[in-house]
Amino acid sequence: MKPNTAFCFDLDGTVTKLEVLPVIAAELGLTEEIGFLTQMTIRGQIPFEMSFRLRCRLLAEIEVDTVSRIVEQVPMDETIAQFIRDHREQCYVVTGNLDVWVRRLADSLGCGMYSSTAATRANGRLGALTSVLRKSSAVRELRDQYERVVCIGEGFNDLPMFEEADIGIAYGGVHAPAREVMDNSDYIVGRGDTLCRLLNTL
Repeated sequence: MKPNTAFCFDLDGTVTKLEVLPVIAAELGLTEEIGFLTQMTIRGQIPFEMSFRLRCRLLAEIEVDTVSRIVEQVPMDETIAQFIRDHREQCYVVTGNLDVWVRRLADSLGCGMYSSTAATRANGRLGALTSVLRKSSAVRELRDQYERVVCIGEGFNDLPMFEEADIGIAYGGVHAPAREVMDNSDYIVGRGDTLCRLLNTL
């Protein structure tokens, strides 16, 4: 593994063993609404930003700290998580989820993070979205620091970072990667341990 390489990991269904927003929805009784939007987004049937803003509206009246505690309990693929911890100077979580929701989970990995951002209101609930991450922008920014960028993901919303990456790895450890992601990948991997062995050779 070359030290001049950055590794960009999607969070939901890549580092985590479950999609984060459906877990939140299940805890809060919004499974049907959030699940429908999540599946439409994964398949590319609705633009990520539109879907994400709708999902945030559904969760706007839930205290941010409550959502953060739920997310913190989402199980991770420990092999992938350990790879990130062992190479934290080169690894980044690149997620469309909100910083105020996923920061604790990302902090447990000790790596950098690119995410969407939002304000928190005085009552502890979600405020205005201040930015919705374009994953391609994260990859372009990392090019100023590294010679190569390797991206790992599975959903349709990962396609923009795959198009910017030097190496794209479609990961199917939780569910099958989107067809567009597989078509733009250099490797397709279905297990966390296999993925980490591959990363160690790059």
